[in-house]
Amino acid sequence: MGTSILIIEDEEKLARFVELELSYEGYHIEKAFDGRTGLMKAESGKFDLILLDIMLPGLNGMEILRRLRRSSSVPVILLTAKDSITDKVSGLDSGADDYITKPFAIEELLARIRTSLRKKAADGEKPLSASGVQLDPERRTVTANGTPVELTKREFDLLCYLLRNKGVVITREELLEKVWGFDYEGETNAVDVYIRFLRGKIDEAFGIKLIQTVRGVGYVVRDE
Repeated sequence: MGTSILIIEDEEKLARFVELELSYEGYHIEKAFDGRTGLMKAESGKFDLILLDIMLPGLNGMEILRRLRRSSSVPVILLTAKDSITDKVSGLDSGADDYITKPFAIEELLARIRTSLRKKAADGEKPLSASGVQLDPERRTVTANGTPVELTKREFDLLCYLLRNKGVVITREELLEKVWGFDYEGETNAVDVYIRFLRGKIDEAFGIKLIQTVRGVGYVVRDE
């Protein structure tokens, strides 16, 4: 599969038009017509770029962007009918990579998509670190005090989410939603079980206090 793009746009005719044009250019396209469905798809991690309308039913584009930026650096181009400086600045400050005002020429949109994808390829995602632990999201490697640590996929994804939110207390519910997914139906204590796995492989093995429990709330990663 080539480059995948998610279109979150409630104007179905516009979404279909953009889908046809981008498909013709060789992109793989999925669509969502409301905010909650769009957020769920966006957080799946399978898209290379997201086209996001600001005015959406369910959740607006700014809220989707804010939530998405907790765990993802996927390029986001905002699509909006608004043309005020305030909206543009607010979108960029919230983590959007670019901004295009409707109506737009498809050639301009394609150029902005190519620019955002090139920037992503050039930048990559920077390594994350805390208390002597370094995690590389691109290479999916982890070291503790310079020593490689072998983690399962779920352990890696859980540690990655905690490190991306270093200093922020994350609830068990949020970890289940972000790491296990919206459709998870297993044991609700899965987070605690995997935190114990991580502590055994990192905290206890290397004498590091990496993952801290905030009683009655959840977990947080802080630098010692």
